[in-house]
Amino acid sequence: MAGGLSYTAEQSTSLSTAEIYGQALVELAEAHPEVVALTADLAKSTKIGDFQKKFPDRFFNVGIAEQNMFGVAAGMAKAGLVPFLSTFSQFASFRSADQLHTDLCYQNVNAKVIATHSGTSFGQAGSTHHAICDLALTRSIPNLTVICPADGYETYNAVMAAYNTPGPFYIRINRGFDRVLYKDADYGFELGKAVEVHEGTDLTIIACGSCVFQALQAAEFLNNADGLKIRVLDMHTIKPIDKEAILKAVTETRRIITVEDHTVIGGLGSAVAEVVVESGKGCAFKKLGIQDEFAPIGLHEDIMSTLGIDSNGIIAAVREVMKADFEEDNDWDDEF
Repeated sequence: MAGGLSYTAEQSTSLSTAEIYGQALVELAEAHPEVVALTADLAKSTKIGDFQKKFPDRFFNVGIAEQNMFGVAAGMAKAGLVPFLSTFSQFASFRSADQLHTDLCYQNVNAKVIATHSGTSFGQAGSTHHAICDLALTRSIPNLTVICPADGYETYNAVMAAYNTPGPFYIRINRGFDRVLYKDADYGFELGKAVEVHEGTDLTIIACGSCVFQALQAAEFLNNADGLKIRVLDMHTIKPIDKEAILKAVTETRRIITVEDHTVIGGLGSAVAEVVVESGKGCAFKKLGIQDEFAPIGLHEDIMSTLGIDSNGIIAAVREVMKADFEEDNDWDDEF
């Protein structure tokens, strides 16, 4: 397995993506003395306590002062260190927007933001802790690479890719356990390249984060129940997005649904739509996510069901889009 990460199937049911991030950070620090960790009084919640125990002299708690943390990290990066910042997604994006924009991205420093509790994964904490607009903000900032891993193994790969790639990163992970999508870390993760987790020619579902597993479940159900061949793309890198995979899906399936635990404005769906429109090619298209409103309060799985971004919601959307009428030919001249 890449990098030596391992745990048993029994352990995996209680191991969150954040905990795997914590393991990956310790592994990096053991090999690279320039790696340091920062938190804004959330070491326990963001699962970097193991780093603190093992490398107390390289661990920095700035207190409840997220904006300060970004400034400190920028200075550390300028001095040759590789800081990993951990806080909740909402605080890493909106509360620290100016510092993320100016201290990290404008200066293009080598700092990595690990934004936990993303989307509605901390659903019971309410709207102040729902990070439902962070992708819209972060993908618009120059120099910033944005990743939304689908499970623990992908989180591990994202952390390693962030260390090995110069410049600022925003890695968006959930609060708790994400369903295991990949059997190990050796499935072919590549920064900026989507992973096809299910083959299909009738329609393509493009998803990120916790919605990828739901999309895969929907695709398998629709294959058995409706005989539909649904392609599922794990679009883990939101920026730079995989234009080639998107345009291939447009050409080969002519129907696309995007699914994200985020507002449909400015996130994954918007990024995919931009690629489609700029290509001049037409397709049936639908965005699943939060429809320009604040999310309800509750458990993550209940919220996903209410929002229609779980497997049942995706199944209903696929059946709706499959009824879309358009010219199924290879003459794209009339699509402009």
